[in-house]
Amino acid sequence: MSEILHYTAFSADPAGGNPAGVVLDASGFDEARMLAVAAELGYSESAFLTERTGEGAYTIRYFSPKAEVSFCGHATVATAVALAERDGPGELEFATAAGTVPVSVAREGGELRATLTSVEPYVEAADPADVAEALAALGWAAADLDPALPPRIAFAGARHLVLAAATRARLADLDYDFARLGALMHRLDLTTVQLVWREADRTFHVRDPFPVGGVVEDPATGAAAAAFGAYARDLALVPADAVLTLYQGADMGRPGTLTVELRAGDARVRVSGTGTRIV
Repeated sequence: MSEILHYTAFSADPAGGNPAGVVLDASGFDEARMLAVAAELGYSESAFLTERTGEGAYTIRYFSPKAEVSFCGHATVATAVALAERDGPGELEFATAAGTVPVSVAREGGELRATLTSVEPYVEAADPADVAEALAALGWAAADLDPALPPRIAFAGARHLVLAAATRARLADLDYDFARLGALMHRLDLTTVQLVWREADRTFHVRDPFPVGGVVEDPATGAAAAAFGAYARDLALVPADAVLTLYQGADMGRPGTLTVELRAGDARVRVSGTGTRIV
């Protein structure tokens, strides 16, 4: 029987970051079994390597407790770290439902750090009516938004509605209508709502409600971080070459750090972080 591993991503502390289930050999798993494992674990997502296609190359699938998702950043990092612990650091390539995602794993100061490169991202306008519905579900007023960071839908493997809070206090106070926000997200094909607060030019605090996955909040969201990198580039919030730091999970008691790198001339976004086995 294939072993179900427990890893956390975007933290070197097992009590921090975002936990994920990882199955390094899910070749004998059908969709129903993968969904059942994800539901039993209860993590926001779990990752399953269903086929090895070459040296360091795998087909990977991701499941939340409720459904399959096209791409999951934290489970990608967790899987890459698990493979590096088994096989050693190096270059990996994951075939996801969203496209091919290269991942590089290196050991830095005794810790394993994985860097994923997103698929081609895009950013599109958010319908004002949809933004108003999201705010109503969140219990936010229009005045709670930061006018310098307008709402957008951003994609880098999965779709996210980006909403920027005007204050850290507004971001910290998250108590939303689970069913109402989930219904909007299903209609717009959103994976999470990326709530952000800008602390400094390249430093952000983020939170990600995830009702469509059956989870109130995702503790550290690599796919949303990649999408946010595309958003920051699209709005020219940062230079063409930039490294952003995203802090997530502190309000849940699971602090994590996500590093987002933008490179001039390359539309793809790189997201990196540490990871470690939980049990």
